[in-house]
Amino acid sequence: MKAPNLGSAWRYRHFILSSIRAEFRARFVRSRLGGAWMIVHPLAQAAIFALILAGVMGAKLPGMGNDRFAYALYLLSGMLGWSLFADVVTRCLTLFIDNATLMKKMMFPRICLALIAAGSALVNNVLLFLSVLVVFAVLGHPPGLDTLWVPGLMLLTLSVGLGIGLMLGVFNVFVRDVGQVVPIVLQFGFWLAPIAYTSEIVPAPLRPFLNLNPITWVVEAYHDAMLYDRPPDFAVLGWLAAIAASLLAVALVLFRRASAEMVDVL
Repeated sequence: MKAPNLGSAWRYRHFILSSIRAEFRARFVRSRLGGAWMIVHPLAQAAIFALILAGVMGAKLPGMGNDRFAYALYLLSGMLGWSLFADVVTRCLTLFIDNATLMKKMMFPRICLALIAAGSALVNNVLLFLSVLVVFAVLGHPPGLDTLWVPGLMLLTLSVGLGIGLMLGVFNVFVRDVGQVVPIVLQFGFWLAPIAYTSEIVPAPLRPFLNLNPITWVVEAYHDAMLYDRPPDFAVLGWLAAIAASLLAVALVLFRRASAEMVDVL
């Protein structure tokens, strides 16, 4: 069976939107804080890093050495980009396995599952973004006009994560070891991007290797837009867009070819 194309998913847009809403209701039913938990966890992680490393890293931020909250702001802006990427990859990794019963019993464009995962991750990240803006303002760094670049950066980050995640999700159906390896790789990916540290502390001969990780470009673009109040590097944005388009194209081709076999394997 040939997998439906993206155009066919538009006819199922109400199914996609209702599935995203249903996921949020299911996750936070009987929870007193509800959706607030989506932003509490990343903010708590950032606070822990900031408390431990602020004294060491704060003075190393260019032009912000006198701001005692500089490192916390640096960390939050970088984690905003990373959390979206990691969330969508993690969701896509087990997407088809978790929805095996649905795929076997219902006829619908299978790509809808990827769009539901991407939409849920994006909603999470938008809520986190709004909370980060509040934190920035409270800490004396209200958002400037260049913060308007962030929604575009979110879409680029989402596209990169969806392309990688969709491929990994397909591979994981056939080789379940993929699902065990990817979380480990994501942990390395976090530390191979300048999120919890600045690139200046990396020895000069090793700095070019940071740029082999596309998330480095994502994180630095978030830093530019949110922390340093300047537009992201347009050359970097162009490369990110090319990478995102290439990954999505490869992922969709792989998905189309493997769709029928996935249902049989599941």
